[in-house]
Amino acid sequence: MSAQPAETSTAPSLPWRDALKVYLEPATLRMLALGFSAGLPLLLVLGTLSFRLREAGIDRTTIGYLSWVGLAYGFKWAWAPLVDRLPLPPLTTLLGRRRGWLLLAQGVVIAGLVGMALNDPRQGLAPLIWCALLVAFGSATQDIALDAFRIESAETRKQAALAAAYQTGYRLAMIWAGAGVLWVAAWAEVAPAAGATGAAAYQNGAWKTAYLVMAASMAVGVLTVLLSPEPVRRVLPKPKNAAEWLQGVLVEPFADFIRRYKWQAALILSLIAIYRISDVVMGIMANPFYVDMGFTKDEVATVSKIYGVVMTLVGAFVGGVLSMRLGVMRVLMLGAVLSAASNLLFAWLASRGHDLTALIAVVSADNLAGGIASAAFIAYLSSLTNISYSATQYALFSSLMLLLPKFIAGYSGAFVDAHGYAQFFTATALLGVPVLLLVALAARITTTKAPAERP
Repeated sequence: MSAQPAETSTAPSLPWRDALKVYLEPATLRMLALGFSAGLPLLLVLGTLSFRLREAGIDRTTIGYLSWVGLAYGFKWAWAPLVDRLPLPPLTTLLGRRRGWLLLAQGVVIAGLVGMALNDPRQGLAPLIWCALLVAFGSATQDIALDAFRIESAETRKQAALAAAYQTGYRLAMIWAGAGVLWVAAWAEVAPAAGATGAAAYQNGAWKTAYLVMAASMAVGVLTVLLSPEPVRRVLPKPKNAAEWLQGVLVEPFADFIRRYKWQAALILSLIAIYRISDVVMGIMANPFYVDMGFTKDEVATVSKIYGVVMTLVGAFVGGVLSMRLGVMRVLMLGAVLSAASNLLFAWLASRGHDLTALIAVVSADNLAGGIASAAFIAYLSSLTNISYSATQYALFSSLMLLLPKFIAGYSGAFVDAHGYAQFFTATALLGVPVLLLVALAARITTTKAPAERP
């Protein structure tokens, strides 16, 4: 395979008007709503949960280790082949394979969120963590089915727009699950007992209300699944025996990727494995940082809800449009630079203490960088998949994206306890330096799409 820029095979040709019109197409609007459904559970078992646990008096080191719940997302490739090929009677009969799996996964997420609402971390962490694991498993399964649904819903040239719409919905849900849940919890609080501070002022009833509202918010995704058309079903040849079925379901999706990229597959997989490392590792300690800096739930919610939403929308929109006009790899590099740089702003914020203006500036910059980087990254991952194995291959890519960062993030609380927040945020920014080199090398690889009809 020739080592030439990936952009040569996908040179932008759409005029600006056509590039913008794609955002109004039904498939794009559906991805906005489904992206919301996909993004909602993530923070509720990671970032927002860390805020809740810190308020309840759980130490930072324990919070860091509990973030390993998120490793469920890193292993979703293990059951992705089942989601890709296994029917779910009667759901598959009624809705189709993709929508059937989506509806089942959303039901699991809702059940887990209700369980998290009903458990108090002060009475024991185990029940709450088991429910969080259920949410993570359901959410990861939803991601598998949804990624395949998105890739199969439009041709390659529109994938950047679908990715941007998906990312916009995803980030809006993360704002709702991050800021909205804090606002609901603050609204549901009653006046604390006189003299109550710290963990003694923790009100589990307020968090119960907030998590039940989040469970109800999954209705956005459920209704979208019920009202959406199933992507055109590909007729796959029936396997002759169990061995042939396992070969097609478990082995062939991964073998196909290796055949297409050969030794360069290692470079691509390395980039995928660490592209979001700065953001993911830093994100686990963001909410404990806000609590320790004295920011209230209302303050964090307001800043995230107003400035975070605006900059997320701008970032996702800019990332999607620039990817179609300038090419994915250029925007991928821009996103990598901005993501690392935004972590340095958190290091600066650590020196400011309780400074609301500084918090607004940092959160705005961080959400802008995240929107640009994620829109380009999703489009890049989509370009690597063979549509015949879309769910399995995309699950492999998105699992790799989280596996190493989530593992390292488990030690974030211990690092903060030992070195402080400023050193921690600086270290997470430095983790992004190798990403720049890998993006530059990956830009020289020609993206190879396998024929759509290949079994």
